[in-house]
Amino acid sequence: MSNKLDLTKGSIAKSLLKLALPIMGTSFLQTAYNITDMFWIGQVGTKEVAAVGTAGFFTWLAMAFIIISKVGAEVKVAQNLGRKDVHSVKHYIATSIQINLILSISYSIIIFIFRKQLIGFFNLGDMRVINMAESYLMIICLGLMFYFINPVFTAIFNGAGDSSTPLKINTLGLVFNIVFDPILIFGIGPFKPMGVEGAAIATILAQFLVTACFIITILKSKEEYFKFSLFERMNMDYAKSIIRLGIPVSFQNGLFTVFAMLIARIIATWGAEPIGVQKIGSQIEAISWMTAGGLSTALSAFIGQNYGAGNKNRIVKGYIYTMIMAMVIGVFSTLLLVFLGGDIFKLFIPNDAKATIIGAEYLKILGYSQLFMCIEITTTGAFNGLGKTLFPSVVSIIFTGLRVPAADLLSSKTSLGLNGIWWSISMSSVFKGVILTAIFIYLIKKDKLMGRDTKGASLEI
Repeated sequence: MSNKLDLTKGSIAKSLLKLALPIMGTSFLQTAYNITDMFWIGQVGTKEVAAVGTAGFFTWLAMAFIIISKVGAEVKVAQNLGRKDVHSVKHYIATSIQINLILSISYSIIIFIFRKQLIGFFNLGDMRVINMAESYLMIICLGLMFYFINPVFTAIFNGAGDSSTPLKINTLGLVFNIVFDPILIFGIGPFKPMGVEGAAIATILAQFLVTACFIITILKSKEEYFKFSLFERMNMDYAKSIIRLGIPVSFQNGLFTVFAMLIARIIATWGAEPIGVQKIGSQIEAISWMTAGGLSTALSAFIGQNYGAGNKNRIVKGYIYTMIMAMVIGVFSTLLLVFLGGDIFKLFIPNDAKATIIGAEYLKILGYSQLFMCIEITTTGAFNGLGKTLFPSVVSIIFTGLRVPAADLLSSKTSLGLNGIWWSISMSSVFKGVILTAIFIYLIKKDKLMGRDTKGASLEI
């Protein structure tokens, strides 16, 4: 695998950029899957957007289970490659995939069986929206296995220092999705119009294509650590290690989605239109947090390899360089959403003036928190690379959870109305960014995050 980087040597800034840029590109592509659906569905109508947005909460919730094996694979592959322990890398890769397959099958069956009750949770009050949401969710369930496994394959390559291969493969999947979304949604050529069902089919076919490409790439690779077997009995020691790393992040992601669902119920009291607006707005905003997520993933792999190799100075310098990049992204995102949010939103729902006004307000209010969100996400990557996943999870759970009562209070007890919900989301991101970054800097200054096996060096940050 000629694209693999040894992150324990050479220029720190160059290594981080070479690793981060493809990961950021991959993050953009993952966001683009959803944005593509939202763009084309938005041309059909606001109710269709609300249906896809509501069903989308359960693919979002799936990340809570995906993240268990994703984080474990990424961190353990990076740390053990830093130690040159190829034997352990093979077992961590095989075990992470086995865990992921078990979780994907179980989750798919549960969501399929209880899809009516799950959609009913939102009290949408519009049978057409409810029926479309149930149909979309039913189809997505058929391809959830591919949706589950692709982030884990991506994490394995990233942990090994090869971020360009996932970028190429995910680009192919996105191109497929972009082409087939309008064909299946509107009915072009021999295909009949399928609306939201067409969007679901295009998405799972694209995910299947990505999975197939990853499997072919792994089978053709000459790297020793890709010579593993999925048919061996699961190694419980490796499984426990992966689960121990992934559970705090999984719990955080699961609760994040649950909190988002509760907020969606509050939004639903204002009608179906704000639900669609929030779904589109969050996808637009996702461009910044997915970009920061790319930096976070790169930093996690960088710190993981250097933690395994015992390089303290490279860990600290890598964090500083990545934080500077994250702050640039945060400031740019703020300017973009605050001043051009309305113009961007019009692209998605061009024929609904009311939705555009609500969407512009949403993006403007969320825009003020972009810098803090970016530094929080980046710092999370630093903690993950060190194998300390509990700190960011606790901070995130506390302040994301506070969004729910704050949203209810600000929207119903103040003159802010619907905007009060948006402010509750924005201000919680500010608190998370400030507090988590302060904790990391304090702990690293006190030398409380590094293992004793690391090579001595003064820690200045």
